[in-house]
Order: sequence, then C-alpha cells, then structure tokens
Amino acid sequence: MKTSSVNPSSVISSTVTADGRGSSIPEGEYRELLARVTDWVQGPGEAWAEEIESSGSVSDDLWKELRREGFLSLAAPRSLGGAGLSFLQWMGLMEVFSRSHASVRMIVHVLNGTWRAMNPFADETQRQKFIIPAVAGESVVAFTLTEPANGSGVDITSSVRRDGDTYYLTGRKHLITFGVRCDYWLLFARLEGSTGRGGTVALLVDRNTPGTVVEDTSRTMGVHGTDHASLTFTDAPVPVANRLGAEGDGLAVALGGFLTPSRISVAMSCVGLAQRAQQLAVDYARQRTTFGKPLTSRQAIAFSLAENAADIAAARALTLTAASAWQDADPGAAALSSMAKLTAVDMLTRVTDKALQVHGGIGYWQTQPIERVYRDARAQRFEEGTNEIQKAVIARDLLGGDLG
Repeated sequence: MKTSSVNPSSVISSTVTADGRGSSIPEGEYRELLARVTDWVQGPGEAWAEEIESSGSVSDDLWKELRREGFLSLAAPRSLGGAGLSFLQWMGLMEVFSRSHASVRMIVHVLNGTWRAMNPFADETQRQKFIIPAVAGESVVAFTLTEPANGSGVDITSSVRRDGDTYYLTGRKHLITFGVRCDYWLLFARLEGSTGRGGTVALLVDRNTPGTVVEDTSRTMGVHGTDHASLTFTDAPVPVANRLGAEGDGLAVALGGFLTPSRISVAMSCVGLAQRAQQLAVDYARQRTTFGKPLTSRQAIAFSLAENAADIAAARALTLTAASAWQDADPGAAALSSMAKLTAVDMLTRVTDKALQVHGGIGYWQTQPIERVYRDARAQRFEEGTNEIQKAVIARDLLGGDLG
C-alpha cells in the first residue's frame, strides 16, 4: 500500500523558539531520514517487535539502538543537541514509527516530547543538567501528572511544603509511563494548603529520592514492554533548584508547551497504526481464497477496505492541519489538536476492527500481527486524555466558558 509523507517545505520562521518552532531541515535531507526510518521500522523494528512480544519487556539493547540511530533526538532543535526537524517533519516520522511495535512508538514519542514541557521554563543550569542529556537519550524523564483519585489538571492533590532550599513531597501518582526505569520524574504538585492553578509547581524528582515507593504496574492489555508505575511519596526531599519556572507555573509547564503537540503526535500515531492494520488486511485479503475466489473479489471485503482508506486519509488530513496550526503558533491549535486526537482514535477503532474482521477467526490468534495491532490500538483512547476530555476542550473553544 502506498503511503504519502508530510511535505516538509511549509514556511518556517527563521527564529527558533524554546519549544522548537522555527527549526527545520532541508527537504532532501529530510527525505533521506524518512527513508532510513522506514527501512529500520520494516527491518530491525519488526525483529524487535517479535522479541518484545515474546519476552514481555523492552531490553536495554533496544534503547541503546534507538539512541545510536539518533531516533531519540529527532524533534528537538540543534541548540539542544537535536536534529532540528520542524514539527510537520517530525509528524512525518511519527507516522512511520507508529507502524512498528507500540513500545517502540512510545519510546520515540515520549523522549522526543518531554523537552517541550521543560525547555521554556528551564534556566541554563537546568538545561545542561536535565534537558540536553534527555534529548541525547542519556537520561529518561517520565511525565508525572496523573493521580489515582483525581483527574490530570487543577485538581491534583500531591503537595509540597518548603523548608529553606528543599521541598518535601507527599502524594500519589499512577499510570506513569517509564515511571519504573526513568532517571527523573517530571512531577506536578501543589504548594501545601493552596488551591487552583496558582499553587502548582513542576519539579524534576530524582528516581532514587528517599521517601519514594515505586510499584511496577506494567501488565497491560496491549503496548507490551512499556513500563508503567504507581508512585507514593512521603516527605520526599526535592531541591528547590529542581523546580521549573516559578511557584504557580506547574500547570503551565504540564499543559502549555507539551499537551497540544503531544495530542497531535498521538493522533498521528493512530494514523500510522491504522495504516499498518490496513496493510495487513489488504495483504491477507489478496492471499486468502474462499470458494475458489480471493477475498478481494468479495464486495463486502473490498468495501470495508475502501472505507478504511477514506477514514485514514481524513484523519491524517485533520492531523496535519492541527500540526501546521501548532507549528505556526495559531491560537486555534489547542482545539484542533483535540479534534485531531478525537477523530484519529475513533478512526483507529473502526479501521482495526474491520482489519481484524477481514482476517476472520485466524486474526484472533497471537501468531498474527493484526492481533497485536488490535490490542495496541485500544490504548490510544486514553493517552493524552480520553475522548470525553477532547470533547470538553473543543466545546470550550466553541462555546466559551467552563463546562459543568
């Protein structure tokens, strides 16, 4: 199946901002990189997928290979040690990475994104200590916002009390991707006794901080191999020097420069995974014969595949529109990112369901790649906010005010 790639030649500002907008690489260089990523995904990436599914874990060797290939440093500007891609160029690569195993996609998505949250609020010392090593793939920073008893916003209850140059952190976090193997948690809490956005802080918490209990909660329906953690903190000491921005900037760090592009990246991940499901369905339909005829001759099958193709193309177009809006600092980018994510995850559900149906009963067996794709697709409905959260974001943009 032919798949088109992002046109990287859109207009880019000559000024590179803290979130990377303004970076780009020449189109010829980009095309070579796109081809290299595609070759890796279709070759070594497939071998890694088999190993991950067999072992249930992602080995250190895979992390090292992704770092050696430069795949963990693609999205950041050159000033931070990255490849300097534009956001649209990066989305073209995410589309390809997402056709690989979901844990591969998760690694490159997260490690190419957390710097966006940190860099606009970091001082130069923090940039050298935390951000540049993370961009290089030398350290892993886990985004640590969600709590078991709350949502993922102003209602967070994990708290800190300050004593001189130290915060003492108490609270719980869960569903933290790479929370087990990370070097730092980029953690969001509030000043003890505060309410609202103004009391929130963003802290880089060392993985080995005393007063911390890490529970490995990695057994999931899909996305095998990616580790997840539940975290409990009891008067865990964190240097004030590890705070990004000022007191009160916590949610700005969490949501400002990170969430919008990350939602767009997840939407493009849905597009890439849907393309993978569609390719598997097309290949199987061409090979499978029933009652003397190939499945592709059956109108019901052909129409299902045609619907998939239209569904994927529509979601991809909306995702690129959102990506272009964010790249151009369009104020409507946040709502568009939610539209893209909402549309893409629903598309992925439909496409993977039809792709599995094309395979018939054999598609339910773990020997078939479509079985893994089907499982992995369900996780996208939660990543960076459920469909209901995306609808709330869109409705607020459309109608104004707060929803009850």
